[in-house]
Amino acid sequence: MSSGYPLLNERIYAPYKIAALVEVLAEQGIAPEDSLKGSGVSHDQIYDASVMTSVRQYAAVCRNAVALSSDPSTPFKTGARLHLAAYGMYGYALMSCLSLRDYFRLGVKYHRLATPTITIEWTEYPDTSVWTFPDAFSSNLPQDVQRFLLEQQYTQHVTHLQDVAGRNCPPLLARFSYSAPEYAAVYSDYLSCPCEFDAQECQLIYDSTVLEIQPHLAHRHSAALIQETCDRLIGQAKTSSGVSGEVYQFLMSKPGVFPGMETVAGLLKMTTRTLRRRLEAEGTSFVAIVDDVRCSLATEYLKTTKLSTDDVAMLVGFTDTANFRRALKRWTGKGPGEIRGQ
Repeated sequence: MSSGYPLLNERIYAPYKIAALVEVLAEQGIAPEDSLKGSGVSHDQIYDASVMTSVRQYAAVCRNAVALSSDPSTPFKTGARLHLAAYGMYGYALMSCLSLRDYFRLGVKYHRLATPTITIEWTEYPDTSVWTFPDAFSSNLPQDVQRFLLEQQYTQHVTHLQDVAGRNCPPLLARFSYSAPEYAAVYSDYLSCPCEFDAQECQLIYDSTVLEIQPHLAHRHSAALIQETCDRLIGQAKTSSGVSGEVYQFLMSKPGVFPGMETVAGLLKMTTRTLRRRLEAEGTSFVAIVDDVRCSLATEYLKTTKLSTDDVAMLVGFTDTANFRRALKRWTGKGPGEIRGQ
């Protein structure tokens, strides 16, 4: 199975990958202003909860890293500090899944929620489970930047599997479709496995026995609920493509923050009139999307926390609990107590 091809401009993401890379480069003495040059992102924005960025902007920072850094371990160090906790709903879905088989499956299914730079595929064989990166060198980016992104992607996979399993789960083998670079030893240092170059495909191969490992944060109820939320984002056409998808992703990436239509339109570089027209053409509206996000979050909080109804109401943007109860009844046909008892 595979994820869809990542869109470089159509999506908007929190700048957590940019922040991680800028941090790694700063440790090498490279000023953040130089790391971010030409990306359209300033240093004071990379930790700003209200700022969203595109895949293309992240690629611009990677291009700077290749040009400015003399340390070949830069993409590996960046991938190693990109833990799943930084990935919002996507990360929580993976950390709470019930087996590593689910982790592999959901990693592909929800990949579009994770600032994707490379398409991933997963195939289960009798003895192995294999990540494949079929389009690793098919973009318009310079070859050295594409290799940088691939090196980071491999390291992220190893890091994320450790996050989910709660222990070290090294791959059996990492394969690369290019000749071994001078710094080939760095690969095995960070990936903790033998590395094979000049291979037919770019692959990260695991022993199939890891698929039965139970993640250390596995929780059946949370897993079902969070995966349902991710499905709302990416499983339906209205949430996985187009302008409505961008609005959903922006709102879901910052739970509890509900900017007005004018603010969101500005982030999407369009007028409110254009945003309204584009959403109508996709069969939805800004109000409907905000309600959908509030409903998802309210249901999650009520089912998985002991927060009071007043607190949940506040977290999903209601100053009046009575109004929240009425809205919840309209969205789900149930009151807070009924949802908690499900």
